[in-house]
Amino acid sequence: MELSRRLYAVAGLVTEGASVADVGTDHGYIPIYLVEQQIAVKAIAMDVNGGPLERARMHIIGHGLKGKIETRLSDGLSALKQGEVDTMIAAGMGGGLIVRILEEGSGIVDTLKACVLQPQSEVWRVRKYLLDRHMDIVDEDMVEEDGKFYTMMRAVHGESPRYAECEYIFGKRLLEKKHPVLERFLHRELEIREGIFRQLDHHVGSEGAARRREEIRREMMIISRALGYYCINPNN
Repeated sequence: MELSRRLYAVAGLVTEGASVADVGTDHGYIPIYLVEQQIAVKAIAMDVNGGPLERARMHIIGHGLKGKIETRLSDGLSALKQGEVDTMIAAGMGGGLIVRILEEGSGIVDTLKACVLQPQSEVWRVRKYLLDRHMDIVDEDMVEEDGKFYTMMRAVHGESPRYAECEYIFGKRLLEKKHPVLERFLHRELEIREGIFRQLDHHVGSEGAARRREEIRREMMIISRALGYYCINPNN
C-alpha cells in the first residue's frame, strides 16, 4: 500500500506492536498499511458512513487482509469497547470534530495508550483540549503536499510541559525540532499578513481597518516569536 505524504506521516506516529482503531477510515488506507508493514498487530477500520466503510472493506479484501482488519460502522468511538485497542487514529477531519470525538469517547480514550491525530483545521484547539485533559503531545510531524500544510501529533496520558502561546498555535514539539516544513509555513503566513497589513494602509481612518490592523499586527508578532525558535543556537 502506497500512502500519500500526509497519511505516511500519520502512520509514522504509530508505534510497532500497536492495536489500532482508525476513526473516519474512509478508504482504509492507514490500517492496510499498518498491518502490511507489520506495525499494527490488530486494526479496526471505523467510519460513520456506510459508503466509505464499504470502500474500505473492498480495499482490505483486495489486499488479502480479510480477517485481519475489521470494519465497523461507528460514530466516532461509539462502537469501540474498552480494551479492544491501545491506539486510536483520527486523521483528515476538522479539529472541532476531533475534539468532539475525543470528548464523547472519553471513556475509551482514558483506556488508550496513545492518540494519533491529524486535524485539518483548528490544530491549536486540539492541542489545548489534549493538554487541558492531562495528555502530553510527545511527538509532532508536519508535511507539505500539493501546496497544503498538514500537522499530525501523537499524544499520551501524562502531564505536559507549559506551553507559550505560539507553541499552542504552531506546535511545541515542531518548534523544538526546528521542523523545516513548519519554518516554510511560518514564512508563508508572515508574508501573507505583511501583504494584508500593507493593503490596510490604504484605509486610514476606517475603524474596522484599524481593528483589523491590530489583529494582523498581533498575528505577525506571534509568528515572529515562533520563527525566533529557528534562530536559537542549541550550543549557547
